[in-house]
Amino acid sequence: MSASLAVAESRSGTSRINLPRVDTTPTGKDSHSEPTCVFLSGGTGGNALCSAFSRAYYVLPVSDDGGSSSEIIRVLGGPSIGDIRSRLVRLIPPAEKGSPLDALRSLLAYRLPVNCSDQSARDEWRSIVEGRSSLWSGIPLDRKEAIRGFLVYFENEVLKRAHKNFSFRNGSVGNYFLAAAQGFFRSLPSAIFLFSSVTNSQANIVPVIVTNHTVTIAAELNDGQRLVGQCEISHPVQRGSALNPPGRGTHDAYEDAISPDLPVSQSQNVDFTADAKEEYEHIGAPIHRLLYINAYGHEIFPAPNPDYIANLSMNEVLIYSCGSLWTSIVPCLALRGVGPAIARSPSLKAKVLFLNSRNDRETADYTAVDYINVIVRTLSARYQPESYGIGNVSTSFPTSAYVTHLIHLHGGTVPVDVEVITSMGVRCIGVNSHCLAKDGVPMYDSACASQVMKEVLR
Repeated sequence: MSASLAVAESRSGTSRINLPRVDTTPTGKDSHSEPTCVFLSGGTGGNALCSAFSRAYYVLPVSDDGGSSSEIIRVLGGPSIGDIRSRLVRLIPPAEKGSPLDALRSLLAYRLPVNCSDQSARDEWRSIVEGRSSLWSGIPLDRKEAIRGFLVYFENEVLKRAHKNFSFRNGSVGNYFLAAAQGFFRSLPSAIFLFSSVTNSQANIVPVIVTNHTVTIAAELNDGQRLVGQCEISHPVQRGSALNPPGRGTHDAYEDAISPDLPVSQSQNVDFTADAKEEYEHIGAPIHRLLYINAYGHEIFPAPNPDYIANLSMNEVLIYSCGSLWTSIVPCLALRGVGPAIARSPSLKAKVLFLNSRNDRETADYTAVDYINVIVRTLSARYQPESYGIGNVSTSFPTSAYVTHLIHLHGGTVPVDVEVITSMGVRCIGVNSHCLAKDGVPMYDSACASQVMKEVLR
């Protein structure tokens, strides 16, 4: 329990309910004997691996514009907090069923239904924000009122923009809490700290960019076409559905003309659910590169979070997690100075890529070599500071300066040419997993991740 919460309790006269601080280190292990790592991932893609790394700094993008995040961005602006909320909830310490900590997890992980009317979703939201919902059952009063206070703040901000018709369908309570804290403090790191304090989490979450403005990514395809926004790149939502008719909730012309923080996300993106990733239509042409753009569609070159760069020179392992390559991993790489920081790090002993077991819309027909090449090409791109050798001859880093190990699952569907990858200076390690998807394709879990990391660091 944080000192501030303890003081608040003593002043308010409420009884203290100690939330258990659970040691997540595997039994019989000294956490300080395990390597520290920088873990690059999106929200859901890397969640399965989290418990395998007890000493990790999780670097997450702030550019997701799907689901609940899309409505928050469309109406309130600000950076996307969906991936960060997903990881914060995932890293809440384990607790007994029915305990205060378990109740907090259930509340902050709860998502309002998507297949309902706006009015039905709004009615359920009202029961939550007014403290009448059964989701509050078991949560200590001090924490209930602390969270509810920020939800009320969120409601007030939405009401100020009532003309934008905010939709609560598919809304995440945790997203609303985190977005309210970010808006109140005008600081995403402060909002993360508050979320961690309330949930008794010791997670080290590092947003890849520290900003109070909307962050938008775009993908340039080989045929010259540009896809704007993570949802459009990774999992476009059908436009003009019955629940989301065209033109609903658009900005007025005056705001479109003057706003420096104009979100690009579409109101229909609120319909996105995680299940939508399983079925996708192929992109017309392969993705050539990913870029950050401003509200007017011009390419920009944002600076990464200084804590991110600092951690690259202080930790022992860099993890490129499984998940969406172009919209989860590459946004953490396509920033000034990240490539040289990885290549020149004095502390990183291993730079490990966990290869997806299957391709998705972004990586259709990719081989393992393609995944490695995307990472190397991104980290060597022109937005990085130029490095010159003797006589102004441009120098570059080898593949092994960015990726030293490739982990792949036996039975996965992405082709792995061990001979070619080894010739690039990258060691291939295959691993078995007992965790299977519905169609029988293997998936990573913490057990196989722990096993393979022992092999990497042996």
